[in-house]
Amino acid sequence: MRNASLQFLKTLVNTPSPVGHEVRGQRVWLDYVNAFAEETFSDAYGNCVAVLNKGGSPRLMLAGHADEIAMAVNYITDEGFIHVRKMGGVDAAITKAQRVVIHTRNGPVKGVVGNVAPHLMKEEKDPKPPKIHDLFIDIGVSSKKDARELVDIGDPITLADEFELLRNDLAVARAFDNRIGTFAVAEALRLLKESGAKLHPEVCAVSNVQEEVGLLGARQIAYSLKPDVALVVDVTHATDYPTVNKPQHGDVRLGAGPTLTHGGCNHPEVVARLQQVAKAKKIPLQHEAMSSTSGTDTDAIFWTRGGIPSALISLPNRYMHSPVEVVSLKDLELIPQLLAAFALSLKKGEMFKVRI
Repeated sequence: MRNASLQFLKTLVNTPSPVGHEVRGQRVWLDYVNAFAEETFSDAYGNCVAVLNKGGSPRLMLAGHADEIAMAVNYITDEGFIHVRKMGGVDAAITKAQRVVIHTRNGPVKGVVGNVAPHLMKEEKDPKPPKIHDLFIDIGVSSKKDARELVDIGDPITLADEFELLRNDLAVARAFDNRIGTFAVAEALRLLKESGAKLHPEVCAVSNVQEEVGLLGARQIAYSLKPDVALVVDVTHATDYPTVNKPQHGDVRLGAGPTLTHGGCNHPEVVARLQQVAKAKKIPLQHEAMSSTSGTDTDAIFWTRGGIPSALISLPNRYMHSPVEVVSLKDLELIPQLLAAFALSLKKGEMFKVRI
C-alpha cells in the first residue's frame, strides 16, 4: 500500500467515530477526499459526500459507514463509578478490563472498565457472562460530584486500542468495521481521478453515519442522492480460525481477496458486472450467500425510493466487534481497484434491470 494511503487509513482508524458522534472521523475523511473531488458536502446528520464527474450519468454511489460501535455514560454511582449503555453490537464479556476514552465536550477522559480479580470469585462455581449494565468504568475519582465535573450522561465511550501492523501484511485495530469502507470509497475516487480515463457516470463517494444502530445514515443519504446504482463496502466475518463452523458460516479467508455477496438485496446484474470487471482486472474474489438480510447498509439502500440496484463488497475480518479486528491490507487494496473498474465499465446513461 502506498505510504500516503496507509497514513490516511491509520488516521481514519485511530480517530474516534462512535455511532451518532462521527464528526471527527468525517473531518478526516473530507480532508482526504477533497483533493480528488469536484465537490464535497455533508447533510443534516453528518453523512458526507465527495463527487467526481458531476452531471455524468448514471449516478453511481460508493458507500461505506463511518461509525464504530461504542458505549455511552448512562449512570454514575455515589462513589463516582460509571455504568454504561451500549451503542451497537458491543460484547460486554470482552469489554471488561479494557482501557477506554470518554469523549466529552471538554476533551477526552481516560478510564478503565473494572474487572473483579479471580481470587475474589473462587466461590462462584458457574460465572455467567456479564450484561452491559454490569460493566462499570473507573476514571479515578471518589464521588459522583467529582465524576460529574468531568463527564456528562450521554457522553460516548470508545476503547483505547489503535492501529498496528501485525505481520505478513495483516493489520489489527479496534474499528476496521467500518473505516475500511470509507477508506475504500475514498481510494476509489483517488484512483479514478488520477487515472485520467474517460468516466461516464457521476461518482458519489459516501461516508455515511449510524449504520451500527439501524442503517440510518444510509437511508437518509440514499434518499437524498437518488443514485442509479450503488456499491456498498463493509467487513464480513473471516472464518479461517479455530472454533468457527464453516458449514454454517461459509469459507472466507484473509488474503484470498474481498467477498462478493449473492442474493437478496444484491442485484444480479450488478453482481455479474462486478464479476466481469474483477476477472478482467485479475482481482480475486471470494463469494458469500445471504438469506433474508445482509446486515449492512445494502439492506437499506436497495429498497429506497423505487429500488436502487445495489451490491455488497466486503473485506474479510477476523474477530469482528472486538478491539483486535484483523484484516489483510492486500485484500483491502483490491477493493478500491474493483470499485474504480466498475465505474469505468459503465456506459453513458446505463441502467441495471433484472432480465425477465
